[in-house]
Amino acid sequence: MFGDMFEEEEDSSFMCNNKVGNGRKSRKKNTEPPARRAACNLSGIKNQGGTCYLNSLLQTLLYTPEFRESLFALGPEELGDLSDKDKPESKVRVIPLELQRLFAQLLLADQLAASTSDLTDSFGWTSNEETSQHDVQELNRILFSALESSLVGTSGHNLINRLYHGIVVNTILCEECDNISERQEDFLDLTVAVKDVSGLEEALYALYVEEEHFDNDNLYQCGRCEKLVKAIKSAKIRHLPTFLTISLLRFNFDFAKCERYKETGGYSFPIRLDMRPFCEHDNLPGTEYELFSVIIHKGGCYGGHYHAYIKDIDQLGNWFSSDEEKAVISSTKNLTNEANLLELGDPREILRAILVQLGPDGILVDQLGQKLLEKVGVAWNKRYRKQCGSIRKFLESQPDVFLFKANGARVALKHSEHGYSGQQLNKTKVRKTQIGNSKADSEHGDDAERTQFITPTSEVHWFDFDDSQVRPIQEKDIEKQFQGKECAYMLFYRKSQLQRPEQARGNSRYKVPANLQEEMATLDVNLQQQRAEFDSAANNIEIHLHLGPMYKFENGALQPVSSQKDSVLTITIDRRKTVGDLMQTIFQQMEFWKGDMVITLAKQLPAGLHLYETFKEDHISLHSLGITDGTILFVWDGNKVCGVDVQMGEEFEPLLLKILYPHLRRKSDTEIVQFSETQKVFTRNTCFGSIREALALSTGISPEELTLCYRKLENKTSSNWVACDNEDIHKTLAELRLKDGDSLLATDQKYNGLSVPCPDDIPLNVVPQTDRSWLQIKNYCGEGLLQNAATVVTIPVTMEMLVSALKDNAIEKLKLKDEKENEICLRPIDRVGKLLPPVYENLTLKDAGFKTGSTLALFPGRTPSETQLFLYFTIGDRLHLSPEMEIMAEQSISVRECLQLMLEKAGLSGEHWHLRKTDWCCDAGEVLKDEEATLADMKITNGETLVIMEGRLPPKGFLTLPIWFYQPALNSVNTEYFQAKKSIYEGLCSLSTLPATRDFMPQQYMDTELDFLGNIEISGDANLEDLKVQVLTLPLLQGFSVPSVKFLRVWLLENKSPVKILRNQQQQLGKFKFGNSVGIGIQLLQAEEHLGSTELLLQLRMAVPGERTYYPAMEVVWDVSKEFTARALRQRISQHYSLLPEQIEIAKQFTDLFEWMPITTWSQQVSKKKKKKKLQSLQGAPYYLKDGDVIGVKNLLIDNNKDFSTMTDDIGKEKLKLEDNSKNKSQQSGDATENSERQIVRGQTRRPEVALSISVADFR
Repeated sequence: MFGDMFEEEEDSSFMCNNKVGNGRKSRKKNTEPPARRAACNLSGIKNQGGTCYLNSLLQTLLYTPEFRESLFALGPEELGDLSDKDKPESKVRVIPLELQRLFAQLLLADQLAASTSDLTDSFGWTSNEETSQHDVQELNRILFSALESSLVGTSGHNLINRLYHGIVVNTILCEECDNISERQEDFLDLTVAVKDVSGLEEALYALYVEEEHFDNDNLYQCGRCEKLVKAIKSAKIRHLPTFLTISLLRFNFDFAKCERYKETGGYSFPIRLDMRPFCEHDNLPGTEYELFSVIIHKGGCYGGHYHAYIKDIDQLGNWFSSDEEKAVISSTKNLTNEANLLELGDPREILRAILVQLGPDGILVDQLGQKLLEKVGVAWNKRYRKQCGSIRKFLESQPDVFLFKANGARVALKHSEHGYSGQQLNKTKVRKTQIGNSKADSEHGDDAERTQFITPTSEVHWFDFDDSQVRPIQEKDIEKQFQGKECAYMLFYRKSQLQRPEQARGNSRYKVPANLQEEMATLDVNLQQQRAEFDSAANNIEIHLHLGPMYKFENGALQPVSSQKDSVLTITIDRRKTVGDLMQTIFQQMEFWKGDMVITLAKQLPAGLHLYETFKEDHISLHSLGITDGTILFVWDGNKVCGVDVQMGEEFEPLLLKILYPHLRRKSDTEIVQFSETQKVFTRNTCFGSIREALALSTGISPEELTLCYRKLENKTSSNWVACDNEDIHKTLAELRLKDGDSLLATDQKYNGLSVPCPDDIPLNVVPQTDRSWLQIKNYCGEGLLQNAATVVTIPVTMEMLVSALKDNAIEKLKLKDEKENEICLRPIDRVGKLLPPVYENLTLKDAGFKTGSTLALFPGRTPSETQLFLYFTIGDRLHLSPEMEIMAEQSISVRECLQLMLEKAGLSGEHWHLRKTDWCCDAGEVLKDEEATLADMKITNGETLVIMEGRLPPKGFLTLPIWFYQPALNSVNTEYFQAKKSIYEGLCSLSTLPATRDFMPQQYMDTELDFLGNIEISGDANLEDLKVQVLTLPLLQGFSVPSVKFLRVWLLENKSPVKILRNQQQQLGKFKFGNSVGIGIQLLQAEEHLGSTELLLQLRMAVPGERTYYPAMEVVWDVSKEFTARALRQRISQHYSLLPEQIEIAKQFTDLFEWMPITTWSQQVSKKKKKKKLQSLQGAPYYLKDGDVIGVKNLLIDNNKDFSTMTDDIGKEKLKLEDNSKNKSQQSGDATENSERQIVRGQTRRPEVALSISVADFR
């Protein structure tokens, strides 16, 4: 942190330097040392980018004491020395050595997290493996294999087998001769199923208790009987390992969707597991196990994050309950010194301590980083971003501690954190540890105590190891990992009979080799030295002391009497020092000083030095007062400077303004305008009226005739000067937001409106006051809306003004004092005059999106709160004809409650209504099906328009399907078709469902293919045959004689176009997955139909020779089970017409585009050496052949014209062309932008998966 800002040269608490610079020293880069261990006293492991799976497994192995101690038992005489690993002739077993060093660091080194970079280097991994995530179950097997290979020829050659090896025996019993065939399998971990299993014990029961019977068509070939016989297959565990590792098969493959998925259903596992029922012998000893580690996976099957819940068997960590943790945080309320906060180490504890001090309201997330910097002098990005990510991401990863408010804009501690009453901890559970014995700490005299740690008790507890972060948890928290996206993935059990020696309890040095203990002690010394050096460099700041006796008060500011060099003393001091320490340092450096000494914060301004705040309390640290590197302090007696009283504070801050005086000068009988320029100093609280009087004296112009204008420095390229009106005369420079360098123009009224050059060659143009930011407010309050709508006022504003202040100003100007302010709101008006939703009053005009000249309406009604939504709604699907109404509702109410409120507002009653959203073209769109869901759950936003549609939503599990009569005119002489159309038309007329318009003609209706019959409600469990039966009960189909449901063909309609024939009469409707825009088309047949799942229905139209027309269409069924290619289709069509395949040409008709696409069997010629190219399927691009498609056919024997188009096609294309040309250019550009955005926004491609491996040298 701050590596580029501090030097390492000096160790003293302060040093003197009389050179005056720019407030910043040249710093050497200083690498930040690792942070100290957190309150739990357990070390985490840094994530190298994608190694969370490795970290979880390593922590599990570390807290397997028997594995750890067995590894430590291997000395350098067997493994070699790491210093010799680069020698070609040496055989150093690098992997176990690096694993030993890592375990020693995690146990002994005083650092928040250890690095695995040396270990992964010994694996032979590159940055690709370190940043790519792999499966922890795969790593477990590969790591054990690498360790076995690395330990060949040593006393630890059987380490893995001794601890993790088990045996499963598979037996097959012949039921005729009782012969038993055995096959023994070794295992290091057991893999159990998760799918369709409720828990671990059920999965083990299915594997090792249930038997598989070979009978009927699945017989067993007995070696003794030499024939197929009935047999029984079973599996049992013959030998149990000391440590039982169980891998859960969370990831499966969906063969229907051809994709992987993760099983997130409930899967329980016990803390104590008895394996006796699954063993070969009932008297097998040591069958009881205890859970001691759970590796958890959070995410999906293509990525995620691993962490581990681990039992601290040797009680090496400091565990504390939630109540004790609150006490630790409560104690941080008294940590006013930033050094004490830094000693917390864990960023979560530091942020929690800061939020405790801020109270339950919390702080804006964007300001928390600045607050951290102010409190402890540590920037989040410098110290914690690398290991914890961004501060928002870190807060989101700790939902049990931090609570987001105001839609994620603010963060605070959860209420339980603030509810702690501050009771003292039990003294037997709390020990106070002093700050480390570093030289820097002792020099600073910092006697404050470090964070109160909880001492380990006799009970064994659990911790959550999440990369660098380690936190205590309770055993009951494991149950939360039974299911969900964050769930258990690997389980580690140890035999209950294993006992740990008493000397191992709480002793992290137990069985650690002496050479590693010495190495870790040296590492701790180096870390302590680095922290001391970094601490000194990070906390030493330069302060520029401006000496009072060397200054005078002149022209509104402090000016040096002689040179700047003689009046300034620069010292370097530790920012944790107090004001009293600083005074003592100054007294030592300035022996000539006599009398009282006062230190005041100062700032160098263009007008000179200005004083702000005097430090009155000597015990407050410099950092707490906001003193940073380069701060300017003024040292004086606190009374006067050179006998002159000095006014301090921001309101008396001097502003250096440029003053312009225009005057006429005669030159060669011509009067020209010239300007005199000067600079004057005024305080920020000076009124414009006082400035006008002062300038009137210097210009000789009377105050009544003097006009003042101003122009801000940021607008210096503009020729417009803003003229001050009567209201501005009473405003101060601060209220007008004038700053140093801004210009004032003092002119006579005769110069107003002139456009003459200024000294900077920019024309001078004085404009009226109204050219500043302003908004128009229309009055819609009162008796008559239209009558009062013409009342408009223009209000000058600043973009930082609150909406509530604007409303108060508008009420005052419109003289609406009698109206209740809470019953009036401000609503923007768009370009077409529509009233938009009310604006939240706690926003500024800038945040609300207003611009100069915007028009708003002062409208009767309440302003919605942050939890309320302002909604528009209409009735019926004709949105442009239905009046739009408004309603205000809470986000937490259900869709049903919202519908009731809207019906009451509209004066409607009954239950046969439902709500829909509006789509992008402002038509009735998606149905809000879940009426019990809240508006927030349905993602209803402020200002959205909903549509009340007639019709009750079906009960849960039921479908509402629109039914259409579909009868394509296959034959122009099909009398049945016209008779059916006529019957339905007459039925519609009798039911008065046709539109009553003069333009409607029966012939127009008779030419359509789809006729609406009505809606039906049917259960999703019903089958297709039930649907047909219910369709026949519709009133409009009562007059038809249908022998059976097999004479009905059911079409799936999308956007009122037939796309597919529904087959399989027993198929449940719910499995068809009907969408919102789906309809059902019913077609009457003259014969029974039994279409198979591999049969496609096509309409063939033979071209009339010599004419651009076709014979009536004919239906043909094509079996595509063997081949769905152009060659097979050509053969089927030629067979239908009794022609040879080469005697016909075929093409598919795209009716919506009025085009025909020839279907050819041509394929690219390939050499004999190349593999034959697979024939193209017509089911895919570019043909997308489906049920009902029209196939044009030409007989080449009598018709050589290969053009399939007709006159109707020509007319249709011309119509489409005219429609395209008539589109608005702006719409075209908008469509182009939208299309380009759709092309840009693509799903993220996954990196190819690479097999995990560990490189091991040959030690055989």
